[in-house]
Order: sequence, then C-alpha cells, then structure tokens
Amino acid sequence: MAQKQTAKLKSADYAIIAGLICLTLLYAARYVNFSQHPFEDAAILMRYSKHLAEGHGIVWNIGEKPVDGATDFLFMVAVAGLNKTGMPLEQAVRLLVALSHVLTVIIVYVAIVRIHAVSRWLAVLSAAYLAIGPGVAYISAYFGTPFFGLFVAITWCVANYMLKSDESHLLSLIFALCALLMGLVRPEGVLLALFMLGALLYFRTIQNSKTIVLHFAVVFVVIGGLYFVWRWNYFGQPLPNPFYKKGGGHLYPGSLRASVYHAVVMGAPFLLAYLLATIRSIDTLREALFSLMPMAAFVGMWILLSNEMNFRMRLQYPVLPMLLISWPALARGVELPQEPTLPRCGRIAALVTRTALMLAVLLYAYSSFTHSSGTGRDGRYDVAIMLGKYESKGYTMAVSEAGLLPLYSNWRAIDTWGLNDQWIAHSGRITEAYLDRYKPEVIAFRADFSPLAAPQGGSDFMAMCLTLKSYAEKHKYVLAAAFGTEPGRTHHYYVRPAFPDSAEIVQGIRDTNYCWYRDGRACNNYAISY
Repeated sequence: MAQKQTAKLKSADYAIIAGLICLTLLYAARYVNFSQHPFEDAAILMRYSKHLAEGHGIVWNIGEKPVDGATDFLFMVAVAGLNKTGMPLEQAVRLLVALSHVLTVIIVYVAIVRIHAVSRWLAVLSAAYLAIGPGVAYISAYFGTPFFGLFVAITWCVANYMLKSDESHLLSLIFALCALLMGLVRPEGVLLALFMLGALLYFRTIQNSKTIVLHFAVVFVVIGGLYFVWRWNYFGQPLPNPFYKKGGGHLYPGSLRASVYHAVVMGAPFLLAYLLATIRSIDTLREALFSLMPMAAFVGMWILLSNEMNFRMRLQYPVLPMLLISWPALARGVELPQEPTLPRCGRIAALVTRTALMLAVLLYAYSSFTHSSGTGRDGRYDVAIMLGKYESKGYTMAVSEAGLLPLYSNWRAIDTWGLNDQWIAHSGRITEAYLDRYKPEVIAFRADFSPLAAPQGGSDFMAMCLTLKSYAEKHKYVLAAAFGTEPGRTHHYYVRPAFPDSAEIVQGIRDTNYCWYRDGRACNNYAISY
C-alpha cells in the first residue's frame, strides 16, 4: 500500500484548538451540576477505588475476598492512584472524567484535520458537537464513560492513520498497545479492539496486514494473557461480576433495540454522509464500511446484556467519537466550495450555508444531550452520612441501592441485586437463607410499592424486593421509612430490633430530610403516614 501524506497542523489549527478547549470548559462549567452526588453505578466504582487506595485490594467489603464489581478496571485504578496522593475521591473522579472529555474533543479535531485532510469547518463541527454532547452529563454523574471514550478515540485514530501508511512494525505495535489499554479500561473494549482489527483487515486485506495481525496477537496473547490469568486467579472468575448478573447466557432483544436507538440519536446529523457514501462510488462505499463495521458490531453486541443503568446512553457512547472522527472523510469531494474560488456573493452564500448547518447540528446536540441535572439532592446520601456515625460498630446493611449507601456509610454491605456479590450473581437471586447468614442491621431497597400501594408486576427486581420485605417482616424488623413522592415509588428502610443502636438509627432515618433522587422533591414517609 503506497504511503499517503497526512496534513500538518498550522497556526490556525492551534488557535481553533484553544477555542474548542474554551468552549468545552465553559460549557461544562455552565451545565455540570457540581452539587450532584454520584449516581449509583458510579458510586459503586468509587467504593472499590477507595478500598484500593487504602491498601485493602479490589474488594467490596474490607477483609473479604476480592470482587470485580467495578467493570472500568483502568479507570478504577487511576482514581485510586489520585486518591492515594490525598486528592478527595470525588475530585479525583471529576478531574479524570473532565480531562478525558477535553482531550477527546481535541483528538477528534486533530484526527480530522491531519488524517482526512478536509475543510477545517468539518473538524470544528465534529469537535464542537462532542464538546456539548452527553459527556457533560457523565461529568455531573461521576461516570468514567469519557475516560473509556478517550481510549476509544485514540485507538480509532491510530487505526485510521494506518490506512494512510505503509505497513510498519512501530505503527502496528502502537495500535496493539492502544487496543490493549482500551480493553483494560472496560471489558467490551476487547471486543471493540477485535472489531477495529477486522475493519483494518477488510480495508487493507489480510495479505497487507500481516505485521498488524502479528503485533496484535503478540500483545494480546502475552500482555493481555498475563493480565487475564492474573485477574482470574485474583477474582476467582474470568469475567467481571456484573456480566454474570446482567448477561446470564441470555439474549436481550430490548437491549439491542435500545442500543440501536441510542446510536442513531447520538449520530443522527451525520448519518446522511454514510447514506451518500454508499451510492457515490465503490471507494466511498468501502470507506464507509470501514467505520460502520466496528460501530455496528459494537452496537449489536449489547443484545448479550440487559440494559440496566444505561445512564444517558453511556454504554453506546464510545460509538460517538468514532463516528465524529470518521464521517468527514465521506464528505470529501462533496463539500461546499472553498471561498477563494467563488465570487463575492458565492463566498457570502457559502459562509451563510456553513454557519446555518453548524448551528442546526449544534442545536440538535444541545436539545438532545443537555438536560438539567436536578437539584443534586438525594436522600440516600443523607441517610448514608447519618449511618456513617456508626461505621466503627461493624454493622452490616443489605441494600438494593448499592451505591451511595455503602460508599458514604462505610458499612459492610450486601448488594442484594448481585452486581457486587458473586454468590447472588451466580445463584440468580438472593434468598432469605443467604440474608440470615449476615443478619443485617439495616435492609434498604427501592420498590414500586409501599404500605399504601400493593406490589405490581413480576420482574426479577420486584421478586428481590419481596424477598427482602418478607425476611424483614418475619424477623420483626422495624419499618423506619418508606420514603417517596408517591406511594408506588419508594425507598424502604428496615432496621433490625434489639441491637445497641437500633432505636437511634430508626429515629435517625425518620428524621432525615429525604429528597427523591430524580427531581430533588421532598418525600413523604409512607411508613408512618398510613
């Protein structure tokens, strides 16, 4: 394959990059809710990072065997490293996520200008679209999604650069190492790396990709293999614990539908470029397939897992930087004419048209991805802080809400849904006998019922809640609270009687100024109001 030259950055590009950084930071400053508490899944990972930073290993409960409930492995380690230096846990997460978001915006711009050599306005459009995209919501909620997106963008840039270059050992090694890091950030990164490799083999042909395949195989077999052996030995199972709970060897058509819908919503303004590429020529069709193949495979693989806690399309987010890097190459040759080649009226018309297109696309991004983050109030955080006064007592909680309550109370916790409990994940459901092993002092769960509203439906989550309720009632637990803004949407708190702080904890829960996590509205306590 003959080597093609890539464009070099000029002074104007550095000025644009500075402007994009300012846009990203100002937009984040305006729309990130810095008073918001971590969302449940984000708080789960933070608990693992905290324990790792404190020297306890990757454990859910201190003193117990390791559990891989934090699927963002490399992100968890990075957060723990910053926390180890003395940086508060929340600041460590926000710093890493925000920095990743800014860097990804820069990478999208640079990749388009250098690799595809198209008009700068297309690169600005893509980068600005990402800057005001869903990444801001992830910063608010403490999710490490932009950290994964950064490694996806870097790996995809290298893959695109390889199409413009002759086969080389250095470039092939860099691609393999980037792909490995992407897989260490999140497990699905391994599959995405294979999808990217498949796209390269399709476009370059296997005959011209022997060096790429060799380095990829060596890196993944040697380094990746060593990591895989270590993690299997360390955690006692090959896959992260949530995969056993959320997958279970079943297919989830609903998850596939949601995945396709989310990918379309995120990339809607740019899908026309792919449609046009399929009908323009064989060359543009092949170039479109190069990026469509890994993106479509990544979107389709979510049929293997349930769609739980897919906050703001975060599971499909890695497709977005890939799409934004790729689509401008398909617009090459059908862009608006360059202004110097046009008469004055033509230059004005081209400028107005480009400006209108950019505003329309960015308005779509704003309306689709920018949402109010609420008041930042969450009653689970307030209860957790209250319970934290008793952390030295060695008490145990059994919770379906395994994020804020365990993180900020520092209690030993049983995750009754099983994302952080190997026995429940492999058994399929918690049992009263399993609860009785621990005799938890507090049982807390989110339910679609209350003393004023009967249980409805027969989901697995409802069955778990009814098991917890049954155990609590059989063992004479005190229903301290059923907090909610309506009777059919509540957080239940049961407290075991007859331990030293029982009555005090019941009163502490009841005295909590409890706000609903979705909208910050003050809650009623349906346990004492019926």
